[in-house]
Amino acid sequence: MSRAMFRRIVPAALTLALALTAAACTSEPSPPTPNPSKDGVLRVLAGSELQDMAPVLAEAKKATGVGVEFTWTGSLDGADTVAAGQADGKYDAVWFPSNRYLRLDGAAKGKLLSETPVMTTPVAVGVRSGMLSELGWGDGSQVTWGQLGDAAVAGKLSYGMADPSRSNSGFSALVALASAFSGAGAALSDADVTKAAPSLQRFFTGQRLTSGSSGWLAEAYQKAGQNKVGALVNYESVLLSMNRTLPEADRLTVIRPVDGVVSADYPLSLLASAGQPAQDAFQRLAKYLTTAEAQQKISTTTLRRPVTPNVTPAPGVPTDLRRELPFPGSRAVADGLLSAYQNDLRRPSRTVYVLDTSGSMKGPRLEALKAAMARLTGLQDPRGVRRFREREEVTLIEFASKVKSERTYTVPKNTPAAELARIENDVRAMQANEGTAVYSSLREAYELLTRQQAAAGDDRFTSIVLMTDGESNEGMKEAEFRSWFGGLTERQRAVPVFPIQFGEAAKTQLQGIAELTGGKLFDGTGSLDGAFEEIRGYQ
Repeated sequence: MSRAMFRRIVPAALTLALALTAAACTSEPSPPTPNPSKDGVLRVLAGSELQDMAPVLAEAKKATGVGVEFTWTGSLDGADTVAAGQADGKYDAVWFPSNRYLRLDGAAKGKLLSETPVMTTPVAVGVRSGMLSELGWGDGSQVTWGQLGDAAVAGKLSYGMADPSRSNSGFSALVALASAFSGAGAALSDADVTKAAPSLQRFFTGQRLTSGSSGWLAEAYQKAGQNKVGALVNYESVLLSMNRTLPEADRLTVIRPVDGVVSADYPLSLLASAGQPAQDAFQRLAKYLTTAEAQQKISTTTLRRPVTPNVTPAPGVPTDLRRELPFPGSRAVADGLLSAYQNDLRRPSRTVYVLDTSGSMKGPRLEALKAAMARLTGLQDPRGVRRFREREEVTLIEFASKVKSERTYTVPKNTPAAELARIENDVRAMQANEGTAVYSSLREAYELLTRQQAAAGDDRFTSIVLMTDGESNEGMKEAEFRSWFGGLTERQRAVPVFPIQFGEAAKTQLQGIAELTGGKLFDGTGSLDGAFEEIRGYQ
C-alpha cells in the first residue's frame, strides 16, 4: 500500500494517539565474512525460536552424523541477508519460520536450491484464561479477529506483539489481521490493506508491549509487574509451551481466530551456494527430520504440529485446522503494510538515548557512535526497520562525568526529513571528554521521562537506550541507583533500559541494569550500528 493512498483513506482525525505495542538485525550489505564449512557440520542462518529444537537435533546427529551450527537472526532480516548475497559461502542453509517474505524478493528466492517444511504452527492469541468469562467468549473457540479488536478498543484487552519488521510472528499476525479485516479472497493487495486500515487501527489500540523477538516477548509477559498485559500474539507453539511453566493465574487460553490464521512451516532450505558435502549433509538431515520418529519428538518437544502424514500431534496441540489467510502478492505490498504499521497504525514511541561521550570514546569510537546514530535518521528504509518513526519523540542525553546536554525532537507525520536532519546534525557535533557517570545519567533519563509524560498526558511505548564503552566511575553508585529505582512508581519502573556494551564497558554493570529495569543487554562490539538497529524492534 502506498503511503499516499493510506493517508487518503485514513484521515488525520482517525490517527489516534495509539495505546499499543520475537532476533538480530543486519546492517548494510557487505562481503560475507569467511566461515569455512566443517565436515559433518551444516552452517545454518536461523530464527532464534529454533533453540527449542536442540534435543531433536542431538538425536539427528546421532542418526545422521550431521551437526548444526546456528547463527540467529530475524526472518525478515534473514531474507535481506540472503538477497544481498551475504549468506553465500558463509552459510549452507537457512531455517526461518517461513520463506514467504523471502520468496517475494526475486534475488533472495533465486538463492535457494531446495526447501523441506519440517513442522507447522499458526500465529494465535493467548488470553489469560481468567479473562474469557469477563469478555463473554466462552471457551475461546469461536472468537474472531474483529472481536479481539473490539475488546482492545473498548479497553478490555491489552496485549503484547512482536515487531512485524523484525519477527515473523509479528509479521504473520499483521498479515492475518489485514487479510481478515479486508475479506481478501486472494493475494493481499494495496486495496485490501487500505480497506483494512480502520479496523487495524482499532486493533492496535490495545497493544501495550512490543519486542524484536517472540522469545523476549514471552519472557516479558512472565515478569510480574512488567507491562502487565492480558494477552500475547505469538505462535501457538510458544503460547502452549509457556503454559508448561506459567503459574495458574497467568496461564493462557490459546485462541485461533475462526476467520483464519497465517502459519509458519519452518522450511529447512538449502542455499544454492552450498558445496557438495553440505548438500549431502542437508539431504541426510532433512530426510531424518521428516521421519515419523523425528516428527513425533518434534511435536512433543516443541508443541508444533508434524508435517508427515499419520503422525499424531503431541497432547494438548489442537488437531483441527483454521483457514490459511492470503499473504501479500508482492514485496511492495508487504513493505507498504510494514511501513504503514510503523508510521501510522501502531502506538507512537518515546525514546531516550543516553550516550557516553567520555574521554575514552574519543577517536574511532565516537565516530562509530555518530555513524550508528546517523543511520537511524536515514529515509531510505522501506520497512521502517531502522529509522526513527513518524510521530516518535526522541531525546538525546549526552553524558560524561555528568549530563552534558539534553535535546528532544518530535518526528512529524508526512514530512519527517527536516527533523531527522536536525537530529543527525546534533549527533555529528558531539565531542568526547571527561569521565563516566552512568547511573547519574540514567536517573536523569527517568526523571526527564516523568516530566515528558506528565506534560504530554499520553501513553506511548517508552524506553531508554544506554550506550557506554566503560565502567561507571563518577556520580551515583550502583547501590544508590538500585535504591532510588526501587522508590519509583510502578509506571516509572515499567520503562526498560536497553544497554549496549561497547569497548571496555563493564558487562556486569550493564547486565544488572537490564535485569533491574526489564530490558535486554545488546552487544555492540562487533557492530554498533547493528545493535542500535536491533533495539528498534523493542521500542
